[in-house]
Amino acid sequence: MYEEFFMERLNMLRRQKGVSAREMSLAIGQNDSYINRIENGKSFPSMQVFFYICEYLDVTPREFFDDANAAPQHVHEIVRSLRKFDAEQLDAILALIQKVS
Repeated sequence: MYEEFFMERLNMLRRQKGVSAREMSLAIGQNDSYINRIENGKSFPSMQVFFYICEYLDVTPREFFDDANAAPQHVHEIVRSLRKFDAEQLDAILALIQKVS
């Protein structure tokens, strides 16, 4: 049960980042088929490698397991962008969000 969720979540977050399993495997210091083996249920990462995976995907471990947050990388980017605005601009953005949601 948990293994299947992990495999699917990893695959989804990796695809959202727009990278191949091979590219991600090499980027986190593993052999070229490592992520593919995890996504196919043939392997499972150590805790240390899991943290590397989260760092690479730009998500926290909590966000990795939070299936209510379908696009944590996007949320991070939005928050980074929002930090540039003043209070009045943030009020306007909040009003827009509330209007469309």
